[in-house]
Amino acid sequence: MATLSRYLHQPHTADCSCSVCWSRRAPAPVLSQSTPCDQCRPVSVAKVDGIWKAKPAFICAKHTPPPRPPKYWNVIYDSGNPTPFVPVREPFELEG
Repeated sequence: MATLSRYLHQPHTADCSCSVCWSRRAPAPVLSQSTPCDQCRPVSVAKVDGIWKAKPAFICAKHTPPPRPPKYWNVIYDSGNPTPFVPVREPFELEG
């Protein structure tokens, strides 16, 4: 019976398709819009003369989320209010 220690620290083949090897071969990720830039500033809190002062965060126009969802968000089919589930408490028999 093979033990786990026999398989640990074994080199991967050149054409290995495991998730670790794939992530090493994948190109560097593109910075997302949620990544703050040098203009964005997180919230900061400091104690000044014994009083805590908070400096609000600032998010530049590029990283500010839009006020409305994208145009492709729409209702495909609205069937109205959902019908509540009412459990059957009495046993029944099928007819026919």
